[in-house]
Amino acid sequence: MRHRLSRFALGLLLFAGSSTAFAADTAACAPLDLGFGSGNGWSYRPLSKLKRDTAYSLLTEDKVGSVLQAVADNSASLYVRPIDKAPATTATLSWRWKTDALVPGADNRDRKREDAPLRVIVAFDGDRSKLTEAERERFNRAKRLSGVEPPYATLMYIWSDQVPVGTLIPSAHSSRLKMIVVASGAAGLGQWQAVERRLAEDFKRSFGEPPGPLVGVAVMTDTDNTGTKASGSYADIRLTCAGA
Repeated sequence: MRHRLSRFALGLLLFAGSSTAFAADTAACAPLDLGFGSGNGWSYRPLSKLKRDTAYSLLTEDKVGSVLQAVADNSASLYVRPIDKAPATTATLSWRWKTDALVPGADNRDRKREDAPLRVIVAFDGDRSKLTEAERERFNRAKRLSGVEPPYATLMYIWSDQVPVGTLIPSAHSSRLKMIVVASGAAGLGQWQAVERRLAEDFKRSFGEPPGPLVGVAVMTDTDNTGTKASGSYADIRLTCAGA
């Protein structure tokens, strides 16, 4: 039997140790460089002792600068950047990423094949009184098991094998986690691709309400469900504000 950590549990582990109370500190919107330079707050985060870990390494690439390289071999783990004082009105998240190949057989619409060569993950706080009774119980159960308060909601931007760009994929594990396909298929493989997303618009489309404070960003390259190999690179993750 394959040991599997749900994507809801992933969200639980994503920002362990960060504040997730809805009244958490927020700050006036200011651009925030979340690049992978030394001392910028990123850290490795395993998913489970039952899973092999994706290998993450920092390097410098000409004309790109600091790069996080991920290599997955039947594995899954995270690289995480908590945000302690959330920019309340941050409008845009941008980044660059690159992969040389898709994950054979992956399909994020199928929980048994839910892998991707590239993921950028964003977690938000929110008003937990709005959660359904089933979701509140799921959150409480997760907190009892881990001692960590899960994020109110999580957006996951993915490069898909076959699902069209723009597709919104609901998680099979929780209504509080949604995947958005921002790249698909073989077009652009082997080249740096720039992505820019308006977080408030994506959040409202995904969850039907405005976003609460941002509590963290993470990346993940994973192949634990398909048992295959993949590699990916990430660079220049930035938060910018409306009108900036």
